[in-house]
Amino acid sequence: MTEKLLQYLWNHKIFKHFDFRDMGGNPVEIIDFGKWNTDSGPDFLEAKIKVGGVILAGHIELHIKSSDWIFHNHSQDPNYQNIILHAVYEHDMDIDELNNKNIPTLELKHHIDEGMLWKYEKLLNGNHFIACESSFDPKHIPVGFHEQNILKKLNEKAEELEKKLKKFNNNFEAVLFHSLAYSFGLKINAEIFRQIAEGIDFSIVLKVRQNKTQLEALLFGIAGWLEDPKDEAIKIWKREFDFLKAKFKISDVRIHPKFLRLRPPNFPTLRLSQLADLYHRHQNLFSKVIHAKSAEELFSLFKEIKASEYWDNHFNFGKISTVHQPKVLSKDFVELIILNTILPLKYTYHRYHNEEITEELLAFYKNLPPEKNSVIDSWSKMNIKILSSLESQSLIYHFNHFCVQKNCLHCSIGFTLLKES
Repeated sequence: MTEKLLQYLWNHKIFKHFDFRDMGGNPVEIIDFGKWNTDSGPDFLEAKIKVGGVILAGHIELHIKSSDWIFHNHSQDPNYQNIILHAVYEHDMDIDELNNKNIPTLELKHHIDEGMLWKYEKLLNGNHFIACESSFDPKHIPVGFHEQNILKKLNEKAEELEKKLKKFNNNFEAVLFHSLAYSFGLKINAEIFRQIAEGIDFSIVLKVRQNKTQLEALLFGIAGWLEDPKDEAIKIWKREFDFLKAKFKISDVRIHPKFLRLRPPNFPTLRLSQLADLYHRHQNLFSKVIHAKSAEELFSLFKEIKASEYWDNHFNFGKISTVHQPKVLSKDFVELIILNTILPLKYTYHRYHNEEITEELLAFYKNLPPEKNSVIDSWSKMNIKILSSLESQSLIYHFNHFCVQKNCLHCSIGFTLLKES
């Protein structure tokens, strides 16, 4: 038994019977179990009980043993002055302070199903993909599970984006540029690409985006790649960057992307060139993103995007490759951009303007294919039907926020399993 589990059982009223009696044998009726307090102070606030025909209102404190009241130094804490009940798993000693105030102590040991304790112990000590793997069945997934997870994820992303918006004067277009740069950088260069994007005043991007060579030069220059031009194309980019640097008083700070452990198609040279092409081709990209009504509309924005011709036979500066082909965006890459950048920003924009878009956003997820990764493969082996990104995004979110942390007590699936006889 843990205090966390005891609080969980109290909060969800999971007991074999409710004929509670205090340590003096007096009946205790729980009229209101209170509100679970996850901050400091008593465990359950604003509760209401009836003892000896008298109704008491106040807070309830839970402990594994009665003596924990002393070990936790509650006697000296003013937050515990309005306690009306001390509920413990096991009563191991009388607490004079509580007795003197006529605060009843309730022992819960015989009200709790031992089978549930065994199940919980098994979950915590399991060494599977997820703690409940051995007893999991798809029927344990509650109705609305995936939709709720997607909305949780979107709200978390919205809070992150809203912080960015405050930093950049509520400029949604600038934040879209920064977010896209982050996604184009993938795992290795995500933060580096974001730093490059945030290091450029977005008004400069708006001024030069009609000239793709200049936009590329701006990104390549800040990445520190134009210091030693090896061929004519690099000389042109350097000349343009020197001009822009002088005109817009661009900082001398250089932010160097990484190439290590990357496959050539994901080299930062190609990704920054593709990002420049996206902003060159779509002068009103933000408007198109916000007003898109289908996944097909979003895919169309990336359909023609490719790195400039120089990269048809290059992966790095000055090194001609034997592979000669346009460096376009793969379908899988575009799907990741839409899922991780576009949809969260659409949600944040409409939330910011108090506009309801939940059903429309969920429709996007339902019409996008599921991701392919080791987490999804493991879920699939458990006979779960993963038909779209609605399911895959939900299961990835759930795995990261509940399964990895073995947070079974706050998991809707874990709740069903623990209550199951």
